[in-house]
Amino acid sequence: MIATSDPRVRLDIAEGLATLTLTRGRAGNALDDQSGRELRAAALACATAEDVRAVLLCAQGPNFCFGGDLSHIAAQTDRGAAVRDMTFDFHAAVDLLAGMRKPLVCAVRGAATGAGLSLAAISDYVICSDTAFFAYAYCGVGLSADGGLTWSLPRVIGLRAFQSLYLTGRRVGAEEGQRLGLVSEIVEDGALDARTVTFARQLADGPTLAYGAIKRLAASAFSQGLAAHLDAEGEALVALARSDDTDGAIKALLARAQPTFKGR
Repeated sequence: MIATSDPRVRLDIAEGLATLTLTRGRAGNALDDQSGRELRAAALACATAEDVRAVLLCAQGPNFCFGGDLSHIAAQTDRGAAVRDMTFDFHAAVDLLAGMRKPLVCAVRGAATGAGLSLAAISDYVICSDTAFFAYAYCGVGLSADGGLTWSLPRVIGLRAFQSLYLTGRRVGAEEGQRLGLVSEIVEDGALDARTVTFARQLADGPTLAYGAIKRLAASAFSQGLAAHLDAEGEALVALARSDDTDGAIKALLARAQPTFKGR
């Protein structure tokens, strides 16, 4: 991690679970260039650490993430250069988090707009509070998108729903987000922290190699034909069959399935 006097991101790793926390709560966890650098460093640590088996992405304060820090952009003489600097590391972080072969759980409280929506959209499982809301937001300030949102969101909710969100700029509440397929689970606001930690811990204790293989296969499903995908599935199965994860799981399952012989 990058050490600073005013950190934007905190990374904690314990017993296979990495918790990545946005810590700029008083500013709605708005992202600037420092946020991008710190998020990239944390994402790299999560993706490469062998002892990390699942990642929980959460945030301090009443809101998950307002998106990019507009006050930072407005203060720059060259706004284009400012946006380029802000997105460079942020995009590298998104690529690492979306591509890592470990499940990513996202906890959303309050607003997830702009880049905050991007982070939710790349996650494998999104748990939000019943008061959370999502919005595309970029068009409201004349911008397009970052964080892969125009790639991930149409895949998650479908093209027509995506078009509705960016053309209208409307807010999507928790229940509608679940209907659209963006939200995996809704809990009461007071239960959000405990539920996300419990679920992320469950994944960290699960078959990480299998989760990673399925994640990679699903990501490539839209870019190759059936024959190529069948080959990729077969290769993944062979690799997993040779792993310690699968060996232990099969032996445990067979042991539980053995009938008990009581004699006559």
